[in-house]
Amino acid sequence: MTITKERKQELIGDFRRKQEDTGSPEIQVAILTTRINGLTEHLRGHKKDYACRRGLLMMVGRRRRLLDYLKKVDPRRYLEIIRRLEIRK
Repeated sequence: MTITKERKQELIGDFRRKQEDTGSPEIQVAILTTRINGLTEHLRGHKKDYACRRGLLMMVGRRRRLLDYLKKVDPRRYLEIIRRLEIRK
């Protein structure tokens, strides 16, 4: 369900825009996507874990808001991130 420190650093390295970047929307979306995928797998085996389901829905909402922001500010970056993470059509 949680991601390791090493995995998080790997995601930051893959999605950062410049050398000192640690919190751009792309990085936040990538980390949230990794956490969402982990929780989705957990819920497949634990269907009645409603607290986990609520956390998952909150993460999906946060990712949606970040993607909406990115789409509004720079549509090219938005299209790039959804292509790299394979989270849309």
